[in-house]
Amino acid sequence: MKKRTKALSSVQIILLGFLGLILLGSVLLSLPISSASGTSVSYVDALFTSTTSVCVTGLVTLPTVHTWSIFGQVLILLLIQIGGLGVVTVMAAFMLFFRRKMGMDDRILISDSFNLTSMEGIADFVRKVIRTTLVIEGIGALLYMMVFLPEFGIKGIWYAIFHSVSAFCNAGIDLIGDQSFCPYVLNPLINFTTMFLIVSGGLGFVVWFDILNHLCDRTRRGFRFFSLHTKIVLVVTAGLILGGAVLFFLLERNNPLTIQPYSFWEKAMVSLFQSVTTRTAGFASIPQENLTNASALLSVLLMFVGGSPAGTAGGVKTVTIFVLIITTLAVIRSKRTVDVFHRQLASEIIKKALAVFLFSLLVVVGSTFLLLLVQGGDFMNILYETVSATATVGLTRNVTGSLNTAGKLVIILTMYLGRIGPISLAFAFSTNNSTENKVVNPAEEVMIG
Repeated sequence: MKKRTKALSSVQIILLGFLGLILLGSVLLSLPISSASGTSVSYVDALFTSTTSVCVTGLVTLPTVHTWSIFGQVLILLLIQIGGLGVVTVMAAFMLFFRRKMGMDDRILISDSFNLTSMEGIADFVRKVIRTTLVIEGIGALLYMMVFLPEFGIKGIWYAIFHSVSAFCNAGIDLIGDQSFCPYVLNPLINFTTMFLIVSGGLGFVVWFDILNHLCDRTRRGFRFFSLHTKIVLVVTAGLILGGAVLFFLLERNNPLTIQPYSFWEKAMVSLFQSVTTRTAGFASIPQENLTNASALLSVLLMFVGGSPAGTAGGVKTVTIFVLIITTLAVIRSKRTVDVFHRQLASEIIKKALAVFLFSLLVVVGSTFLLLLVQGGDFMNILYETVSATATVGLTRNVTGSLNTAGKLVIILTMYLGRIGPISLAFAFSTNNSTENKVVNPAEEVMIG
């Protein structure tokens, strides 16, 4: 690891790590032993499945439960777990397990992968990430078993473990069949367990550790003692989940194809699930193609935002959107600084948020154009597909299964860019390696708006 970090930047190592894992997974999935029928699936489908697993997206061209053998399913689960935690995190975990000392290059790489501002306590941070992941996924598996064991017998244990990992990693890949979680649309235990796992993975490990530290410190309890990052994540996450649920309820309450036949509380639960799962999880409790256009557009917006940094979710992230909104409000109010919770945001944070947003938007526009070109179809369905791939969500309006080879390749590339982050790709191949400009050019104003 040390020799490679001297030749490659941290971002390049992360990009190549994900790419290498995808290619390795695709080769293994293309073997006959990975197929339920004993006959190799096409390499494009194997590559698509490997990419959607590593990028924790959830879009699948072939039904997981019917296509892949137990070996193939275990392989997919491993790819989901590694992809959700991150290649660098898993590498660091193995280093700790085998008691290998982390060098400075290793610490820098881990710090960059989690977007941390300090390298202090990196080894302890990785340990806490692994422990927290195993605990939450274990709780989820036990809750799932209460439903899956009576229904599937001993096989229900495997189903519970698979779906717990898939939900926590925000992957959305399931073993139920072609309908995702639609058969459990009114099952409270499945719904709330899945939402718990999705939100837990989407909050980000930094937020979890901040919350746990405050719970253990009796002298520093209360919202005001959280870090600025945690405050933003909690406020935006709660607002998006509750606001999305209310809007889905209002938009779909009279739709006979979705929630109209249900009682008030059943409608509320389904609306809440839809609001949560669009935040990059990808499990569907109602057919997405049956949503009204207004609800589909709302889903697209929620998918594009996604989860929070340093977690298992995708999207442009909650903090990015919050920073852009609060900056816009500051400009409208003619404020010289951008202040949040009595703290001033650094200009570099604002620039990064803008860059992440624009690059992600460019990926969505580009992939939508390409998919319309090579695949064709209804614009809303295609947009839904590409945003879902970019934000690594996994929800589809019956497009994924009908993709031709060119369409599959477009979505594969989109999922990869969405997982690693378009801005990371730009930084990875940047020719300017200096950390600051040596020459400051004279300033000049231009007209905006």
